[in-house]
Amino acid sequence: MDRKRLARSWQSVAGLIDHTNLRPEATPSEIVRLCDEAREFGFGAVMINPCYVALACEQLRGSQVKVGTVVGFPLGATLTAAKVFEAKETLKLGAREIDMVMNIGWLKAGGKEQVLSDIQAVVEVVHADGALLKVILETGLLANEEKWVACEISERAGADFVKTSTGFLGGVATVEDVRLMRRAVRIGVKASGGIRTAAETRRMLGAGADRLGTSSGVKIVTELRSEEGGEP
Repeated sequence: MDRKRLARSWQSVAGLIDHTNLRPEATPSEIVRLCDEAREFGFGAVMINPCYVALACEQLRGSQVKVGTVVGFPLGATLTAAKVFEAKETLKLGAREIDMVMNIGWLKAGGKEQVLSDIQAVVEVVHADGALLKVILETGLLANEEKWVACEISERAGADFVKTSTGFLGGVATVEDVRLMRRAVRIGVKASGGIRTAAETRRMLGAGADRLGTSSGVKIVTELRSEEGGEP
């Protein structure tokens, strides 16, 4: 198997997936199942709501799967102090990756310095704890120029990744947006929202995504494994 093929084996793709359940009706038993699946399939992380961080950390203790959570979710319009507090508290509980929602209204109003300050405040506490920060842009609400500016601000603020969308406000990841974001930044790009098949996964990776957020991780890697001749 050549190096390019190896880089896209089902196992390596699984390691790029944030196995996600951010539904408001998610129950503790569903989060336990999410963690079990993450262990079984070798997903890179689970992405869950803040109230389940402690539970997920307990379930994944001793594994290589990271626990990720969200702040300012899903609107991004909470106070900066609230985002910082959420980040600090979830880091204390064991979260290693934080996905924060950018203040979309400030960006659309031209408040670049406000957006920068909002992100920087969260970056500071996340990096102080040795964790990663991803900034959710909600690309479905932005014009292309705004997407580019949002990427530039996020990178300038010190974020580790920019991310397409929450998946809650009607927007989904598109190849076009991922390509734009990949051109705009040198940091990571996470495609999230509406990724449900192996074919969609390959398109996002081909467009330049470094990470994938999806609630369909099991289905995706099962398809990929089957295509490689492994167990269905």
